[in-house]
Amino acid sequence: MKAIWNGKVIAESDDTVVVEGNHYFPEEAINKAYYKASDTHTTCPWKGEASYYTLEVDGSKNPDAAWYYKEPSDLAKQIRNHVAFWKGVEVTK
Repeated sequence: MKAIWNGKVIAESDDTVVVEGNHYFPEEAINKAYYKASDTHTTCPWKGEASYYTLEVDGSKNPDAAWYYKEPSDLAKQIRNHVAFWKGVEVTK
């Protein structure tokens, strides 16, 4: 699977975890040069607290377009150290 935004591959892995229709990429599969930590946090009733990254590619920013669960609940432990995407990020084979 590949995650693409603004014409660049921002993550690529053959080993994603699918939860609620979202592909979660292993942390080591992301191109960290495109990720900046965000102060945004949200809470999922069953996964726990999500943290976000803003994507920066070729001078363009996509705020909070990637998220992860640093300490997911036991029900979501399979997505620990994984990152998922939205806000125009294309996830494809």
